[in-house]
Amino acid sequence: MNQAVRLVAFLEAFKGLLVLAAATGLLSLAHRDIYAIAVRLIEHAHLNPAARYPQIFLDAARNVQDSRLMLLALGAAAYAALRLVEAYGLFKERPWAEVLAAGSGSIYLPFEFIGFLHHSNALHAGIFVVNALVVGVMVRALLQRRAARPGGAPQGLNGR
Repeated sequence: MNQAVRLVAFLEAFKGLLVLAAATGLLSLAHRDIYAIAVRLIEHAHLNPAARYPQIFLDAARNVQDSRLMLLALGAAAYAALRLVEAYGLFKERPWAEVLAAGSGSIYLPFEFIGFLHHSNALHAGIFVVNALVVGVMVRALLQRRAARPGGAPQGLNGR
């Protein structure tokens, strides 16, 4: 297996596990006083609850409902499942996983680029570059797979 593809598989598995952990954390907040938890977090961080950003956080916590938490947790679980299936397919050298990785990565590129233009910092630049590298690795793997076929043409075409 190509080392770059293996690295992408590890990255996708890591993202999937990270989001799965976040979904589990969201589910653990169901049926609890989220506002009180938010207040304790702000106090623990020694932030002024009347300041702008802590106040936005408190307002959001005040308006969270269990149904919203469940919906967020389900969405996060679906995203995590997709990333973990993609990682599995990449480890098993499945062409569909390479297509999925290239496609899903390329969907984010315009948004990440716009985010970088609005917030030019190392974090946004790094996210964009890593994702562009992932897409490049996957496109390269797909092209290598295509070249390895007899005649180098996609199945069903005569190469003209």
